[in-house]
Amino acid sequence: MLNVSYEALGVVSSRRALGLVLSGKALPLHESREVFHSEHVRFSAPSVVRLNYFVRVPYPTRVALNKRSVFARDNYMCQYCGAPAENIDHVIPRSRGGEHCWENVVASCKTCNSKKEDRLLSETHFVLRKLPMAPRGKAWIHLLGAVNEDWVPYVGSSPMSA
Repeated sequence: MLNVSYEALGVVSSRRALGLVLSGKALPLHESREVFHSEHVRFSAPSVVRLNYFVRVPYPTRVALNKRSVFARDNYMCQYCGAPAENIDHVIPRSRGGEHCWENVVASCKTCNSKKEDRLLSETHFVLRKLPMAPRGKAWIHLLGAVNEDWVPYVGSSPMSA
């Protein structure tokens, strides 16, 4: 769903998008293959809709901090050795006062995670491949998985940028 200014606001279900179009609150920009049926009419479900009025976004959308989103941000790779990630690791361990925040959490493989244990980076031989940061911009959409090709002009096709 796009704002009247073509800014991505969020992802809504096909049913919700069709409801917005039928009520005159939004215009369909792209249609999907999904079809809704009533007794006498068939409707193609929109895959992208643009609202007819401006919605003020009071604050930037923050991506939820969970395993799935950390993996997506770190490209499913261990940030210590580059192997496929299986766990998340707190750079500054929580037992040492580290917070559970984007800047302190990285994807890691089981081997690196168990070798690091609850030590600081300075106490180990590990080096981070890149500094962990909170995703910005439209990164939350990329957490949904593959981006629908109709969405690319509005949200881009690149993976999450940190």
